[in-house]
Amino acid sequence: MSAHPVSPADGSGGGDSDGTGGATGLVTVVLTKAGRTKIRYPARELADDGSRVTVHAPWAAPGVRDFGFVTFAPGDVFTEHYWRDRWYAVKEVRTGEGLLKGWYCDITRPCVVTDDEVRVEDLDLDLWVSADASEVLRLDEDEFAASGLADRDPAAAREAADALDALERIARAGRLRELLGGIGA
Repeated sequence: MSAHPVSPADGSGGGDSDGTGGATGLVTVVLTKAGRTKIRYPARELADDGSRVTVHAPWAAPGVRDFGFVTFAPGDVFTEHYWRDRWYAVKEVRTGEGLLKGWYCDITRPCVVTDDEVRVEDLDLDLWVSADASEVLRLDEDEFAASGLADRDPAAAREAADALDALERIARAGRLRELLGGIGA
C-alpha cells in the first residue's frame, strides 16, 4: 500500500482544473512499481535544493480511504519530500484545515527529477508515523518479500531494508521534523 494523492483513472487529478488549487510551478509526480506506472498526479513544487525536491498535492480521490490506522479524505493535503540520494520519500498528511494526521513514508529508489516530472519507484515497504509520533508502524513487509526484489536485485533490496530501518530510527527518536528541515513540518 502506498499513501499518495489518488487521481481518477483518466489522469485528470480531479478537483481543481490543475489539481493544486490554482498553484503555479506545477510538476507531475509519477509513481512506478515493478516497472509500470502506478499513478500520475499534478503537484506544486515548493522547493528543490539539488538533493531533495518538495511538492504539495491534494488527495484527489472521490471518496474516503480508510487504512485502519489513518483515513485519507477529500480535502486532505500532502507535502511530499523526495530525495535524489536517499531510498525513501516522506509525505506529510494534513486535513484541509491544516491539522496534522501524520507522515506516510514510502521506501523507494532515489527519485529522478526533470523540468516537469518527479519520477519515483515504489519498493513496497512503508512506514506510518502518527502526528504525535506515538505510533510508528512498519507496513507491507509481506508485499516486499513477495515482490522478488531480493532475488532480482539484492543490492536494491538491502538498500530498501536499510532505508526502512533508518526511517524507523529517525521517527522513534522524534527527528522526523528535523529530517524535513521545516518544509511542510
